[in-house]
Amino acid sequence: MKQFIYFMVWSGAALPVAAQLVHVEVFRSGEDGYHTYRIPAIVRTTKGTLLAFCEGRKHSARDWGDIDILLKRSRDGGRTWSPAIRVADFGEDTVGNPAPVEDRKSGTVWLLLTRNPGDVPEKNILPGWEGPTRTVWLTWSKDDGLSWAPPVEITRSVKRPEWSWYATGPVNGIQLRSGRLLIPCDHVVRADLAQRYSHVIYSDDGGRSWQIGGSVGPDCNESTVAELSDGTLMLNMRSYGGRNRRAVALSRDGGLSWSPPAFDETLVEPDRNGQGQAPRAAVLQSGFDPAREHDRQAEPRRRQVVGRLPDGVRRPFGLFQPGRDRARRGGPALRARRKRPL
Repeated sequence: MKQFIYFMVWSGAALPVAAQLVHVEVFRSGEDGYHTYRIPAIVRTTKGTLLAFCEGRKHSARDWGDIDILLKRSRDGGRTWSPAIRVADFGEDTVGNPAPVEDRKSGTVWLLLTRNPGDVPEKNILPGWEGPTRTVWLTWSKDDGLSWAPPVEITRSVKRPEWSWYATGPVNGIQLRSGRLLIPCDHVVRADLAQRYSHVIYSDDGGRSWQIGGSVGPDCNESTVAELSDGTLMLNMRSYGGRNRRAVALSRDGGLSWSPPAFDETLVEPDRNGQGQAPRAAVLQSGFDPAREHDRQAEPRRRQVVGRLPDGVRRPFGLFQPGRDRARRGGPALRARRKRPL
């Protein structure tokens, strides 16, 4: 199995999607001593560097085992990539779910991670009453991703005692207009292993300390978060509700609390109660920097959000403009404002 990161280049002209996509292999399974690469995340730093993270699974494609966190850097917009940098390696333990975010003020890139013994699968961690559990870790880079601090454990700050399973990301976090850093996460409560929840953690001191924000659920899991043009936060979540749709929740207090989850009828995913792998999604923006004067004055350029569906076909989900969250073709930001009961 190969892992790819796709970069999209846009122009003002309305070109076919296929004509605008450039396909670059960043990590190839079986190379550099790793059986499989999975769970990618990517951020663009204030210096313009792209940092692509993933799990390097040493001996198999399983979710547990000897798994490390790797990084490659690109200084030319994703055309070429550096050799892999090993960011975190706990021997034969599993370290995964990379969730990076940069503090724009300091330029520090923070990376949230989870860890568990490599010989313990998820099903043995879920009960949570005794034995090994999932712990949460933090590392950071002050030189644009070239070197990384030894990871430090922050489990007590971001995981409640009654939670068993825990996962950061596994996508990038965001920085709000207020400066708050926000990472989407998910967890399971020991008292009811059938229920899964999404939540966020946040930092108001530039990444030095982290706290638990609001939770959403039940029947929610891995998620991604975005700040809309009016400051509202939108959490887009994998759903176990049996409706084959992504779930969406909104927050108007910076992630401290969330609306009840509602299904987004435009975002179809496999039924989590059946078979199949639910897709992960990310929205990438390229070529527009609001901090640069000529970009602020330029006429808004069109952005196309492209997803890779379970059949392997890349399809456009909507057209966006910088500074606005309205989507054409019934995109998620538009639909998220409609209240739908579960």
